[in-house]
Amino acid sequence: MKRYPYYLFAVILFFAISLNACTKPSAPTTSPAAPGSGEAKVTQVTQAPPSKSFMSERDFRNAIINVAKQNIPAVVHIEVTQRQEIVNPFSPFESDPFFRRFFDFPQDPRKFKRELKGIGTGMIINEDGYILTNNHVVAGATQIQVILSDERQFDAKVIGTDPKTDLAVIKVSAKEKLPSVTFGDSDKVQVGEWVVAIGHPRGLDQTVTQGIISAKHRQGITDPNTYQDFLQTDAAINPGNSGGPLLNLDSQVIGVNSIIASQSGGSEGLGFAIPSNMALHIAKSLMGTGKVQRGWLGISLQDVSFDKMKSLKLNTPKGAYVMDVVKDGPASKAGIKAGDVIMSFDGKDIEDSGALRNLVAGTPLGKEVKLGIMRDGKKITIPVTVGNIEDAAKLMAASLRDKLGVDVRPMNENERSRYGLEQDQGVAVKWLDPNGPLAKAGFEINDIILRINDQTIDSVENFASIVSTLKQYQKITIFVVDHRTGQTGYIQVEIR
Repeated sequence: MKRYPYYLFAVILFFAISLNACTKPSAPTTSPAAPGSGEAKVTQVTQAPPSKSFMSERDFRNAIINVAKQNIPAVVHIEVTQRQEIVNPFSPFESDPFFRRFFDFPQDPRKFKRELKGIGTGMIINEDGYILTNNHVVAGATQIQVILSDERQFDAKVIGTDPKTDLAVIKVSAKEKLPSVTFGDSDKVQVGEWVVAIGHPRGLDQTVTQGIISAKHRQGITDPNTYQDFLQTDAAINPGNSGGPLLNLDSQVIGVNSIIASQSGGSEGLGFAIPSNMALHIAKSLMGTGKVQRGWLGISLQDVSFDKMKSLKLNTPKGAYVMDVVKDGPASKAGIKAGDVIMSFDGKDIEDSGALRNLVAGTPLGKEVKLGIMRDGKKITIPVTVGNIEDAAKLMAASLRDKLGVDVRPMNENERSRYGLEQDQGVAVKWLDPNGPLAKAGFEINDIILRINDQTIDSVENFASIVSTLKQYQKITIFVVDHRTGQTGYIQVEIR
């Protein structure tokens, strides 16, 4: 037998002891959760305190099992019913003899009623029955039913919705306290970190999938006029997962699963979740007041291209380029000018226009912030007091009348139901200048404007913001719904 030096056995013994110490499960630790800070009489939402890295101590054999056991009781199945009344698409032709001969219009109703059903996922965010989900899951629902993991069923009511972030809060009333999730800090999430998704894909209750964080700060995935800062994950997400939690291995919610990029209609490893920090801010606002108040600076922004970078004397194509400034808005009063490039917001570097818009929207109203700006190749700092985005429409009403000869209003529920539109689709014409561009193009009071060029209109503020960037004599294409017939079409208009 070949002899080995005695110290070789000592080295082997040392590594064996070290390996056993590394793989031994660590004892669980607990700490008091930081209470939520919702307004009015809102109960607490649990948010985890900062924690140390778990990677070297985690027992990965049981990690996902523990996440599932802890969170499945707080993940709910949502079933929605939507009843709509829509206009008969043939009704405009009922007086045409040709169509009457072949389609016998007198027997056809002018309107049809239809019932749509859908499913989704939600998470109970506090013990009193408040549930966070996606807006697209419950938007326009006439009935919402929530099914818990123990098969108890409740009717739910909508507390508030926010189409801009695709989030909503609903509530059920139970006699006892309900299990709830704990929120983590999505800013601390790292690319490559393991995550777990729980939901009800295609109605398959309590489905658990796993993956990693593939990327952060994804924008431009859906409507560019919404507030986007998605976490990308390859954890399997399918229709029905919407509104469910994306969790880290500490059982903390770090995202709300929302959409997938797919040609097949199923999971292809490209799922997107709303970061928990954004979701928690929106949820608290909806629970407190039923709506979300967003910050506003009164500027139109554009990303900095490589070509523009050189002319602006910048070293990198980062920052937000100011295209236009709303007269008498917060930025205008502070001295921000068109052509400025905003490089930082209250000390945070700005990657692009979307990042700046998200930061402004989440800033408390009335707070003074410092903008780091590049102007003519020089760095300057300008303090600005953040205003309320709801004031935007008031300040830009004059611009709407000057450019298009129109005032608009939000759509009501009857209109949405009649035309089969979602909650975040379109605005209605409220007033027309007889000599204005829209009136001359054939628009009438109560017509519905859905898009300007390729930009979707989902609110009065959004409409005013888009129109504010239009230039004199610019030709635009408006996608409109005729309020008399319900028919849709494109109309070209020239800005005056």
